[in-house]
Amino acid sequence: MTATEPAASDAAAADTSPQPAPGASPPRTPLFARAAAELVGTAALVAVVVGSGIQATELTDDVALQLLANSTATVLGLGVLIVLLGPVSGAHFNPAVTLAEWWTARRGGGGVNARELAVYVPSQIVGAIAGAVLADAMFGEPLVKWSTHDRSAGNLLLGEVVATAGLILLIFGLARTDRLRFAPVAVASYIGAAYWFTSSTSFANPAVTIGRAFTDTFAGIAPASVPAFIGMQLIGAVVGLALVAVVFMQGRTTTE
Repeated sequence: MTATEPAASDAAAADTSPQPAPGASPPRTPLFARAAAELVGTAALVAVVVGSGIQATELTDDVALQLLANSTATVLGLGVLIVLLGPVSGAHFNPAVTLAEWWTARRGGGGVNARELAVYVPSQIVGAIAGAVLADAMFGEPLVKWSTHDRSAGNLLLGEVVATAGLILLIFGLARTDRLRFAPVAVASYIGAAYWFTSSTSFANPAVTIGRAFTDTFAGIAPASVPAFIGMQLIGAVVGLALVAVVFMQGRTTTE
């Protein structure tokens, strides 16, 4: 989700080869370092989401204020993490984004290959679980306590499709229009808005969904609700890629 580095020469500036897809990492960055960045970044993101949720519920009983505090912290934290780790791994922090990038790479674009996909996704999941445990530890909660927050209603599942489709459309739309430099602000802003305009409060991330099942706090999700949420997120990713193909259609310009 970061722009490519400036060209070092006129020849490089004139390069017309396919540009990296959203989050495509620098080719010289070791895979181990990229995996570590994805693990740490996803852990930090979940720690922000869960920790700010716990803090909010301790400070006020007003659910609207709790959600405002939670979403504000997430926006700020996510933006910082993308700026910091984007140059290393691309700052995916999200298996849906990684899978979408892998798919576009198979179709001839730039992005992660199958080996990188197999490393990124487990790193994101492990990081998400670690982040939830860390947040619980910081606030004196049980390190692992399965959430009892049921989120199985159909309207919430629809919200996840919408949230994830919008996220994929945003990220890959920025890539298609060569505006990935705006990703830290744009992606964080979208997630903050989606907290409020989607019924599910926009998880939009399979790894984060899994991690949030490990905490019985404000941001938690019951384990029984996780599979359906992830399924809807993957559907949303497919919808998002379809929208990118239609809205940002590439081809020859025809004249009458």
